[in-house]
Amino acid sequence: EYAGKMNFYLSAVDDILKHSNDNPSIGIILCKDKGEQIKAEYALRDISKPIGLAEYRLTDSLPEDIKTSLP
Repeated sequence: EYAGKMNFYLSAVDDILKHSNDNPSIGIILCKDKGEQIKAEYALRDISKPIGLAEYRLTDSLPEDIKTSLP
């Protein structure tokens, strides 16, 4: 689902917003855990747009400068 949406958005950005001297857009999909990352890798395997995968972790504490800027 996310791979298809990301491919759609990247195609739209490259078609509508990208200038001739810009590089192709790159999509990033963040995965909550390793199992989801493996599923995403299989889903993205044959998509020609550059889309990266990364695992992320939530923590209970944020730096003070970020806490004050978030709603």
